[in-house]
Amino acid sequence: MSKAVTTGKLFDSLNQQLHLTWIAGKRGADRLVRDPDQQDSTLIGRTNFIHSYRIQILGSQELHYLNGVDGHALNDLIHRLFDCKPAMVILANNEPAPHLIFEAADSTSTPLLSTSLRASPLISDLQYYLQTLVADRETVHGVFMEVMGMGILLAGDCAVGKSELALELISRGHRLIADDAPEFVQIGPTMLQGTCPDVLQDFLEVRGLGILNVRAMFGDSVIKLSKNLKLIINLITSSSDDLCEANRLSGLRNRRFVLGIGIDEITLPVAPGRNLAVLIEVAVRDQILRTKGYAADEQLAKRQQELILNSSD
Repeated sequence: MSKAVTTGKLFDSLNQQLHLTWIAGKRGADRLVRDPDQQDSTLIGRTNFIHSYRIQILGSQELHYLNGVDGHALNDLIHRLFDCKPAMVILANNEPAPHLIFEAADSTSTPLLSTSLRASPLISDLQYYLQTLVADRETVHGVFMEVMGMGILLAGDCAVGKSELALELISRGHRLIADDAPEFVQIGPTMLQGTCPDVLQDFLEVRGLGILNVRAMFGDSVIKLSKNLKLIINLITSSSDDLCEANRLSGLRNRRFVLGIGIDEITLPVAPGRNLAVLIEVAVRDQILRTKGYAADEQLAKRQQELILNSSD
């Protein structure tokens, strides 16, 4: 589920990247930029006094027009701008604005911000950053890691060995993103990005050892801040009989849906004598080949079919 985004949160998150300065309407910090139940994705646009964008951008052309309007006409335009209750108004390119805009922002508690960026790149940058801030989110139980450049989620029941496996993968040079509660956000039609909640950053819980700070133990290089989810490894406790019943050609493959997006899933039985870290690395290598169009099981089936046809001939 997506989170509510307020003007205060947006300013705190983006003021450095977008060079924002809060110049009026500071009482409006709790005004919503986007409500979680809001369906309209059109949040940002140049002010045209017709479409009530949640974030109104006043660029050079708009401010030049307003600065050339006098008297009642200017007052009417500014009232129309603030009567639509925008989440915030941003003055682009540090352009000077009529004093009535500052008064209207303070009187209506509408955040009025200024930036050195021009209107067009400002709108593009805001749309990019807001895509992550307002996107739908879901927290999934598991350990999220980067293995050979691919984002993989180690899933499974409690005490199945996810954290111990993650620790072994870290010792083999792979990187931890989040333990226990990785948060996934939809950043594209078929793309999910996983991150770690701030409170859990750098920590890994291993039964018998407790909480470990892997950054302090192994260095900064073992931590990755975010990665796109490409593969889910579902660990299950299994016996030798279960292994014999598994599909010998393609393995235990399925699709799991996170935020409505299908992600390839491999069910990997946990059994004595199995080197899970090596199996994870091989699973990732195989997945990379499959994304390029090569599947070993299909290749073997094709060879067998060709051999049968040649024998019959």
